Amino acid sequence: MILSDIKRYLSERGQATLADMALHFQSSPDAVRGMLEVWAGKGKVRRHLTDPSCGSSCSKCDPASVEIYEWIGEGTADKIRVIQPPGDC
Repeated sequence: MILSDIKRYLSERGQATLADMALHFQSSPDAVRGMLEVWAGKGKVRRHLTDPSCGSSCSKCDPASVEIYEWIGEGTADKIRVIQPPGDC
């Protein structure tokens, strides 16, 4: 897995969960997160926050499954949106 692989994957899909990317790249969520942080630092990727309790309060969701990243290409990564978790979460 290299930075260009992450770029291609996210730019084709628009957005994806950390868990999906870790599965796709057969890597740990922490390793993928590290690569995403490089792109975020360059203003190319934005991390979306779900409800703060999602993934921690009921323990039904894997925290990596509610950590969502979006490819934004040009621009800044300083705007963070809060998105709603799935209805069953």
